[in-house]
Amino acid sequence: MKKKLLIGLGILIVVLIALYAFMNNRNRTLSPPGQAELIYNGDTVVVNYSRPSVRDRLIFGEEEEGALQPYGFYWRLGANEPTDITVSYDFMFGDTEIEAGQYVIYAFPRKGEMELRLNSDLRFWGYTEPDYSQDLATAVVPLTQSDHTEQFTITAESGSLGATLIFNWGTYQWELPLERQ
Repeated sequence: MKKKLLIGLGILIVVLIALYAFMNNRNRTLSPPGQAELIYNGDTVVVNYSRPSVRDRLIFGEEEEGALQPYGFYWRLGANEPTDITVSYDFMFGDTEIEAGQYVIYAFPRKGEMELRLNSDLRFWGYTEPDYSQDLATAVVPLTQSDHTEQFTITAESGSLGATLIFNWGTYQWELPLERQ
């Protein structure tokens, strides 16, 4: 009897591990990891994120319209894990001076604009919202129309004042300057 119980328990554990591996791989296949990296003049900006696809869905809009990311709701700025950013120089995030380091960046989409927030809480995972008391800065930038981008994409470009992050998804684009201090 004890032997059958142990065998059954062993089979259950193997099935659960296989299910976890399948679901984890499926999520990463649907929203694979991405990285934006910029190295210039000895400075680096690295953004790690996941890349969800549009797949004929309404991306930003009202909740009652069935938008994937409804206006005014937390968005981890990608999928799977929160989006993290590492900047090797002191920079401006919106109107706030931020020290060089690693942070989490997330957003609240709004009609015609994107509210981006920088947070020092690196411990949360997945769709869990961050500890808002750990927010360091907020920047509100305009959403503009662009050519269709199927998978969410972040790129980093250098400029005379520092880096600019460029976000594209669906037919939307928004930019966030990270000016050197």
